[in-house]
Amino acid sequence: MFSEKNILQFIKFFPIVFIFFLSVLITNLLFIENKNRLEKEIANLEKKYIKSQKTLVEDEVTRVYDYVLYKKRKSEENLKENLKKRVYEAHTIALSIYNENKEKTKPEILKMIQDALRQIRFNEGRGYYFMHNIKGENILYPLNRALEGKNYSQLKDINGYFFVKKIIETIEDKRETFDTYYWSKPVNEENRIYRKIAFYKYFEPLNISIGTGEYIKDYEQSIQKDILAYISNISYSDNSYIFVINKDNKNLTHLDKNYKDNIKNHIPYIVKKGNTFIKYYSNYEEKQKLEKTAYMQTFSAWDWIIGSGFYRDKLDILIEKKKNELNEEHNKYLSDIYIIIFLVTIILLLTSIYLSKVIQEKFDKYNNEIYKGINKSRQKDALLAQQSKMAAMGEMIGNIAHQWRQPLSLISTASTGLKLKQEYNMLEKDEVIRTSELITKTTLHLSQTIDDFRDFFKPNKEKTKSNTQELWEKTYTLVQEQHKVNNIEVIIDIEYKEIYLLVNEIRQVMLNILNNAKDQFKKKDKNLIFVVIRKDDKNLTISIKDNAGGVPAKLIDRIFEPYFTTKHQSRGTGIGLYMSEEIIRKHMKGSLKVYNEDYVYKGVEYTGANFVITIPTKSNKQKDNEVS
Repeated sequence: MFSEKNILQFIKFFPIVFIFFLSVLITNLLFIENKNRLEKEIANLEKKYIKSQKTLVEDEVTRVYDYVLYKKRKSEENLKENLKKRVYEAHTIALSIYNENKEKTKPEILKMIQDALRQIRFNEGRGYYFMHNIKGENILYPLNRALEGKNYSQLKDINGYFFVKKIIETIEDKRETFDTYYWSKPVNEENRIYRKIAFYKYFEPLNISIGTGEYIKDYEQSIQKDILAYISNISYSDNSYIFVINKDNKNLTHLDKNYKDNIKNHIPYIVKKGNTFIKYYSNYEEKQKLEKTAYMQTFSAWDWIIGSGFYRDKLDILIEKKKNELNEEHNKYLSDIYIIIFLVTIILLLTSIYLSKVIQEKFDKYNNEIYKGINKSRQKDALLAQQSKMAAMGEMIGNIAHQWRQPLSLISTASTGLKLKQEYNMLEKDEVIRTSELITKTTLHLSQTIDDFRDFFKPNKEKTKSNTQELWEKTYTLVQEQHKVNNIEVIIDIEYKEIYLLVNEIRQVMLNILNNAKDQFKKKDKNLIFVVIRKDDKNLTISIKDNAGGVPAKLIDRIFEPYFTTKHQSRGTGIGLYMSEEIIRKHMKGSLKVYNEDYVYKGVEYTGANFVITIPTKSNKQKDNEVS
């Protein structure tokens, strides 16, 4: 980008300018860094405050959650104790009746016990006693006497559990036991099936069982009121409180029963997560529209959501105070930095002037060495190009000789025939015209051949419009006659596509590969070359494959090296494929690869070298569109 003189000036003055701008840049960076530090301090303050508040509300919510969980678990235990106590009371009543009436028959005693227990109610009127015999017959059911005397041994709950069989087992084993099953409540609810705990005790004198049961939901509702009352009175850390809502966002504990935070839209997410933090805006009294962060934990057994939160207004006060403190530190820090940077800049400028002189001397030395290397490399490339050109010209002269041999023979034969017929007075006017037209036509063919070869050797380094079919035809015309002489059959599979590239250079590469394949064929009946040309949105791909046996494995990696050849010294220079690879890679930004391939053609197995040319077309997409 610069001449040598400009480069030297650049080396001399750039460090000085660079240090000046570097000083300005460092000053600004330090200013920005200090500003960022201020922002980071504020962010850390915010983060620390929010973290501590989150920990506080999470601990409080967790503590209340554990309390509710404990009360729920204890409630089931208390319920069992209550049921057991009630059945023991009924058992005592039944045993007393039996002992006082032993002289009576067992059916009479059973009826007396039934009458005594039928009217007893407990647990706020929900509890009652029931009795069964060893057959599974219900012999006491106060809620519906019409069901007494019926056998329920096959009765099962919604989960398929035969709970009456548990009663029969209790009688058979002469013991007492708790049982749990799911049964419907006699209420008008959409979901009437609830979990129920029952207790059965064997009554030996009559070989029956006495039992009672309670829906856990009913018992829990009675203790939920006590728990909610307790939670409503909890206060911690500057009047923070615990609140409980249900999944319908109904407030269960807040002092104002009509108060609702903007939590409703968060409830599905809270239920899904189980426990999580959320952010929302509170609409309560003086805290209207203030941002609030809350920790929510679901107690799914009762469809409760327990939560507590904190407002951001306290954080804003802390941030403002911290910001003032940091701004004072920031201003003092900047004044010190400006002084230090000024002194450092002076030192760097003096050092830079000295170093620039040293660098200039080194540059002059290395510059001379580089020029020597470049000249040597150019001479080498020019020699290779000249050798490649001479080799290609030799091939072309041979091709021209093959192309002209038959037409020249035809002209010679025609003119000799005219001369003989003239000598024997056998020449007719029509025959002279036909022979002249033949000679003219043949001469035009020779002229076209010259044009084809001349076009090939034109030093055209600009991209031109063409198509895949024309590219092949103009290339193959140059070697067609030699292929006929060498008994080479070419099988083509060409997809017609418009192209825009360095046509002559790609023809030169294809010609090198075709000549290379021709030279590898040994004398045999079937010499084959397969040519496949494809083009898509990204690449133009040309595959040229022969059946000459392939390249030896130990040589295939060296085939594109300069002066490397597998031919006899008299037939190859070793630069054709090297120049071809250079053209594709450097001039066209593509690739030229070779590999050996085993394949089958018309039922016969062959092995040969496959040269694959890949040229990117993406960069020329717009031009291709114009062509098409």
